[in-house]
Amino acid sequence: MNEVTKDQIRESVRDNYKKVALSATDNSSCCGPTSCCSPDSDVSLQFGYSIEEIKSVPAGSNLGLGCGNPQTIAELKENEVVVDLGSGGGFDCFLASKQVGNKGKIIGVDMTPEMISKARANAHKNQYTNVEFRLGEIENLPIANDTVDVIMSNCVINLSPDKGKVFQEAYRVLKSGGRLAISDIVMTNDLPDEIRKDIQLYSGCISGSSPINELKQYLINAGFIDIQIDPKDESKEFIKDWAPGKNVDDYIVSAVIKAIKP
Repeated sequence: MNEVTKDQIRESVRDNYKKVALSATDNSSCCGPTSCCSPDSDVSLQFGYSIEEIKSVPAGSNLGLGCGNPQTIAELKENEVVVDLGSGGGFDCFLASKQVGNKGKIIGVDMTPEMISKARANAHKNQYTNVEFRLGEIENLPIANDTVDVIMSNCVINLSPDKGKVFQEAYRVLKSGGRLAISDIVMTNDLPDEIRKDIQLYSGCISGSSPINELKQYLINAGFIDIQIDPKDESKEFIKDWAPGKNVDDYIVSAVIKAIKP
């Protein structure tokens, strides 16, 4: 993939999520181009969040942008520094803030200015003093080396046209012993050309997915150990609705991705 193509993909993704930030209502489902911004109170429950979690965050922060619940993967502890890649409206950041406590810190990174503005406004309005949001690309994190305990992400890395660089950056900013806690889309069968080449389906968390063995190699190349990539077949129940008529659940599934920086 040449750099022009990578930039085109980034611009398409940025434009899509700009529209989501400006128009989405709370609990909209936005992974999948045809379902984006259709109010659905059950979407976050399908991803594995509890009613209590959904009700505990600021209104407008839960945009239904996900394919799992990284909170259940991360096992966050008091005082930890946590980075959320592709933080969107701040949903996972606000949930994580309660787990790390006042002496911990949550940093959300997103490349869409409108998402950052939305998340910052919610943090300020609701007095989240241990949460901040930074504008940046997940391939070039605005974070210092060796300063982070946990990196979370929810259905975002599949949107990157340079996934190897994402994991290299994650490795760079993590402390020794730091961990990845990621929910993302993986490819289980080769995508048909009509899906793979559809830029709209890329922005919809579908055509940018990678095979499990390819993701594992990216993690190995970056230096991670104790790598686990566990597909969740039950996720097909909501994935099938992302692009009606295209049977995308035959090709992709949500997975839990975990790894450690030695």
